[in-house]
Amino acid sequence: SVPVGGVTVALLCCCLLSSAWALVDPDDVLTKEEQIYLLVEAKEKCQRDIKAQLEKIRDNSCPPEWDGIICWPQGSPSQEVSVPCPDYIYDFNHKGHAYRYCSAYGTWAMALSINKTWANYTECALLFSPEGRSREKEVFDRLHLMYTVGYSISLASLIVAICILSYFKRLHCTRNYIHVHLFTSFICRAVSIFVKDVVLYSGPLASDRVREDDFKAGMGPSQGQRSHLVGCKVVVTLFLYFLATNHYWILVEGLYLHSLIFMAFLSNKSYLWVLIIIGWGLPAVFVSVWASVRASLADTQCWDLSAGNMKWIYQVPILAAIVVNFFLFLNIVRVLASKLWETTTGKLDPRQQYRQLLKSTLVLMPLFGVHYVVFMAMPYTEVSGVLWQIQMHYEMLFNSSQGFFVAFIYCFCNGEVQAEIKKAHFRRLLALDVGQKARAGRCCCAGPAPHGPPSCGTSLAGRGPGGTRRGLLLPARPNLPGYTPGSCASHHLLHCPAQETSQKNRGENTVDLTDLTQCHPNLTKELETML
Repeated sequence: SVPVGGVTVALLCCCLLSSAWALVDPDDVLTKEEQIYLLVEAKEKCQRDIKAQLEKIRDNSCPPEWDGIICWPQGSPSQEVSVPCPDYIYDFNHKGHAYRYCSAYGTWAMALSINKTWANYTECALLFSPEGRSREKEVFDRLHLMYTVGYSISLASLIVAICILSYFKRLHCTRNYIHVHLFTSFICRAVSIFVKDVVLYSGPLASDRVREDDFKAGMGPSQGQRSHLVGCKVVVTLFLYFLATNHYWILVEGLYLHSLIFMAFLSNKSYLWVLIIIGWGLPAVFVSVWASVRASLADTQCWDLSAGNMKWIYQVPILAAIVVNFFLFLNIVRVLASKLWETTTGKLDPRQQYRQLLKSTLVLMPLFGVHYVVFMAMPYTEVSGVLWQIQMHYEMLFNSSQGFFVAFIYCFCNGEVQAEIKKAHFRRLLALDVGQKARAGRCCCAGPAPHGPPSCGTSLAGRGPGGTRRGLLLPARPNLPGYTPGSCASHHLLHCPAQETSQKNRGENTVDLTDLTQCHPNLTKELETML
């Protein structure tokens, strides 16, 4: 056993279990409806607090009240009251304060120009300033560019990987079938993200974020009707489905790898169907349930805006898949470590052992989606500033490039795949070489016969009855796959004197490929390997 590794595993497990409450919202930003919901909760709490303080209010003090944003406490006459910027307003600067002035008459100061109670929200609304908006736009533009490039690279590599695994019949097996399904889920996730961006952020729905004007208007919901609302709901539902299928196919890969190590299954085909149901079927169930509940109870605007606790319908199953996959990862790493220590004890330096274990662990991390648990305990809405930027850059980078790493490890670095590609390349070289020599044999005549017109060879080594041997032969190419210096083909293409004599006696002018392999044993092995 490895004490340090055991302690590390225990700490990771504790951190993972303690963060089980964290959201797995794919678009986990505070939307306008969520903001309104938080404001309604804050308003109700404020009204309860005001009722509880009615008996304690002095006659000459400014009364506590709710102004639509902040619950203002009782104010002393001729004094300024400061309240921290509320944390339930996502876009506020939570380190600043809002101010009001209580007059000597026990009334709140008024802003005469708008005939409303005066309040200074300057410190809270720093992010609404042109400078703040410019910095925010710069960050979001950088994040958008990062995940667009990442998903594009992943999309291209995954398509190539699927084509490779589908083209070569020798690669058709249960393991690669699962890989193809996983690649397809990554492709669907990337495409759905691009489509969602076009639908949500390139049209009328692009202005759903809370703005300063919304605060001034009392945070009322938008009255604009959008004609493409149905299409938006379909896009969001498909996005959630493909996001869930991606997580579940990562889980399927983990289950399959875990079963290869710890279990044995009698029927791979029936086992494959079970995995397909897990990967594509289970997400369809809970996403359909979410869509039905959302359509029945909260069918408002586009469904990218969360509606309270309904999002737990799809978040809990996704979170469960991440947790199960993480424990499978830990168990497999444990087995790898124990096997490594058993087989290399006394043979390798401890540093080399740790290096090999680290290499294996790093390879498994993108395959099991381990990066999902790093910031699992910190939803986007709970952090701000530099930490928020670090979290977003980290997640956008790894989420968008995970498909590329999976395709690279499962396909491009696979020894079987590399061998099949090399064989296909050698076949092509062999076909080109044989084709060139066949064309040369057809075009080069052997010379005039004693009693007939000139005859041209019609096969690889064919010659007319009166032809010379050297007129039809091409020098062997050293770069031909399977070429062996010193063989009978090194100076004459597949030349066999015994068969040539037999052909001359029979008057034949062609040589069958089977006959060639009989007098050239090396060619048989080459054809078996190449063809």
